[in-house]
Amino acid sequence: MNKIEIRDITKDYGHNRGIFDLTFSVKEGEIYGFLGPNGAGKTTTIRHLLGFSKPDKGESFIDGLNCWLEPSSIQKKIGYIPGEMALPDNLSGAKFIQMIAELRGLKDMTFANELIERFDLDVKANLKRMSKGTKQKIGIVVAFMHDPDILLLDEPSSGLDPLMQAEFIKLVSEQKQRGKTILLSSHMFDEVEKTCDRVSIIKQGRIITTINVKDIEHRNKKTFEIKFKNISDLKHFKKSKFTLLEYNEEKSRVKVEVLDEDINELLSLISHFDIVYISEIKYTLEDYFMNFYKGDTNNDL
Repeated sequence: MNKIEIRDITKDYGHNRGIFDLTFSVKEGEIYGFLGPNGAGKTTTIRHLLGFSKPDKGESFIDGLNCWLEPSSIQKKIGYIPGEMALPDNLSGAKFIQMIAELRGLKDMTFANELIERFDLDVKANLKRMSKGTKQKIGIVVAFMHDPDILLLDEPSSGLDPLMQAEFIKLVSEQKQRGKTILLSSHMFDEVEKTCDRVSIIKQGRIITTINVKDIEHRNKKTFEIKFKNISDLKHFKKSKFTLLEYNEEKSRVKVEVLDEDINELLSLISHFDIVYISEIKYTLEDYFMNFYKGDTNNDL
């Protein structure tokens, strides 16, 4: 069952800005990554899901409800972290959290207090004096504290230090185990790769590819770096059938791409040479993303 659906949405702001013919869905219990640089259309898409923006064409749905026609009903069901955190200046963190809880009719603050402690959040401070990272922690608390089944997270760990980023990834993974449905918009590869089931890459308002994250981990091509002790072995290896991604005589080193079924053949070949080391270079979501943005449409897994 799809909990989030975007059907052929277009919002054209002119000058090639906006989103165009966007279609995707997020299944119940799935974490779906929406990956792209600033200005690619991630926030515009989320604004349509929240009912903040009317599309030029197309429709979007959350839990079967039309996002433009029934935004108030939808917002009761979801947790949301905005890409830009705008908070009132005249409240403390504690008063703001309590105000949102009252608006949502939340009486049990147990989970909210757990999140406050978990993210080492000083709620006594005035929101105006809080750093970006501290404001982001406030956003995390109010998005998760009412235990929503659906979460829309727009650059959710922006401004967090590495320790808190790791804690946030852990929190999202826990919510996944509980069956939550999450749309996570980000430009942080590590965050997306560690949490998401599927990822769409958006470029200039258009989805250019959608992949399963596990397909990257289990890619049928591997890359190895091999350093030889002498140039003659390096030159001899160069004549082999293997695809060289990099060849450096000065450092007596190559990077070679190998299909899974050919790895044993590679190892057998280099056993005849004197080598300093052989090391696998992990292929990551960032590699996949950068290849697409450089225009490599043969970026097969």
